[in-house]
Amino acid sequence: MMNAPVLRILVAEDDPIAGEMLAELLRSHGHEVTLVADGEEALEQMRLAPFPLIISDWDMPNLDGEDLCRQVRANEWGTYVYFIMLSGYEDRQSNLKGYDSGADDFIAKPFDPDEVIARLRVAQRILQLETHDVTIFALAKLSESRDSDTGKHIERVQAYCQVLAERMLSSGGWPEINAAFVKLLFQTSPLHDIGKVSIPDSILLKPGKLSPAEFDVMKTHTTRGADTLAAAAQQRPKAAYLEMARAIALSHHERWDGRGYPEGLATHDIPLAARVVAVADVYDALTSRRMYKDAYSHETARKIILEGTGSHFDPQIVEIFMEVEMQFAAIRDRLSEHMSIAA
Repeated sequence: MMNAPVLRILVAEDDPIAGEMLAELLRSHGHEVTLVADGEEALEQMRLAPFPLIISDWDMPNLDGEDLCRQVRANEWGTYVYFIMLSGYEDRQSNLKGYDSGADDFIAKPFDPDEVIARLRVAQRILQLETHDVTIFALAKLSESRDSDTGKHIERVQAYCQVLAERMLSSGGWPEINAAFVKLLFQTSPLHDIGKVSIPDSILLKPGKLSPAEFDVMKTHTTRGADTLAAAAQQRPKAAYLEMARAIALSHHERWDGRGYPEGLATHDIPLAARVVAVADVYDALTSRRMYKDAYSHETARKIILEGTGSHFDPQIVEIFMEVEMQFAAIRDRLSEHMSIAA
C-alpha cells in the first residue's frame, strides 16, 4: 500500500484475541487503530471523533454489527464512513441483510490477512475519491470567501453545469461527452474562479464599475488560476481533473465570436468544459444580487443568454440550456440567498 494514506480505523470485535490480531495487522500497515468490544463502545468513539473506516464483527453483545451499521448510517458525521462487516455467515441472505443495513463490504471469519489488506485498499480508493472532491470544493470556497457577496455561487454553478452536461450526454449529439466527462465537470467547475484569490481587495470588492485598468487586472484571474492548476498538474500528470480544471479556469470568459479573454479563442477552439461553464456562470451572475445590482429574474436572464447565442455562447449549448431552463430556475430558488429581484 505504498503512498496510500494512513487511516484512522475503528475495530469493533468482542473476541479479544481476534480483535488484537486484526488491530495489529492494520497497525503493521501504518494505520491508526482503536479497538472496542461492542457496538455501543463503537458509537461512543464515533461521537468523540468520527472514524472514516469501521471494521465491525456482526455478532456482538449490547449492539451487534448490523444495528451499529444502521446507527452509523442514521447519523451525520461530516464525511462518509466506510463500513466493513466481519461475518461468519456464508449464506447469501445474510450478506443481503448486511448490505441492507448499510455495509460497504464483508470479510469472512476467520479472516485471511491478505484478504483484509485487499479489502482495505478498496476502502482507501473510495475514501480518497471523497477526499479529492472535498479538497476541490474547499479550494473553491477559499476563492469565494474573499467576496461575501457571491453567496452560494459555486454550488449553483456546479449544479447548473451538471444539469447541462447530463442533458448533453442524453442527447447523444456530443461525442466528447461521456459519464466520466459529466463527473469531471461536476467536480472541477467550482474551481473556475480560483484565480480570484490573487486579485487585490480594492478591485475584487469594489462596489462600482471597474476602470479599464482595474478590469485588466480582474481579467488576470483566468491566467493566474490556470497557472496555479497547471503547477498542480505537473505534480500529478495523470490527474485528468486538474487538466479540465485548468482549461475551465483559463477559458470560461472566452466568447464564441472570439471577443473574450484572455486568449481571444473562438468557437470550438474554446474547450467544451469552459463553454458549458460560461453559460452556467453568466446565468448565475445575472440572477444573483451583487453590490452594484439586484438579481435579475429568470426570464430576464433567459432573454440575455438567448441574445448572446452565437456571439457570447456556443449556440448548441444555449439550445440545451433552453431545454433545461426550468431546472436552472429550480436550482436558483433552492440555493438562493435572500435577494431583491429586478425585472
